[in-house]
Amino acid sequence: MNWVLHLDSGRVALGLLVDDKLEHQFGVVEGPSWLEATAAVLNLPSAVDAVAQTDVSMRRVPLAEFRRALAVLPKSAQGVLRDMALGARQQTELAVSRLSKDAESRCAEWLVRHAQAGPEGAMIVPLQQRKRLIAAQLGIAPETFSRVLHHLRERGLIAGAGRTLTLPHPGDLRVLAGA
Repeated sequence: MNWVLHLDSGRVALGLLVDDKLEHQFGVVEGPSWLEATAAVLNLPSAVDAVAQTDVSMRRVPLAEFRRALAVLPKSAQGVLRDMALGARQQTELAVSRLSKDAESRCAEWLVRHAQAGPEGAMIVPLQQRKRLIAAQLGIAPETFSRVLHHLRERGLIAGAGRTLTLPHPGDLRVLAGA
């Protein structure tokens, strides 16, 4: 990414392109507004696609120029901006995941993201929240979450019960998650 885009005027839909068509729309931005500036702040690729819904006027700001402008901000302001960008990015990734993945893939993605090294090198996921709260984060019903966990257990992708799950084959879970 060499540019940061600023929408001076017009309306743009944000979502995911599938076969050159915006299949999964989850927002609309009207100018003036930055388009995915969080990606530039965090040095990440864009998480979404943008499609003009009206005539638009845009500016391409060179990434280096954009970053120089941020660098002159006080360190505390830079920290706030980075934290806000990270929060917005996490929300965007969650929305993208909910729109583009089924419950099993979202659950696998959540497990991989929360995995940590356990005893003897095994990967574990401590369930620090109630299952209904985890299900809500995934955008599924608690019953669906329980069914998915049962199915993953039957396939040998998770083991254990109670508050700690073991991931015997984390690579297989990553594949299922689409990572």
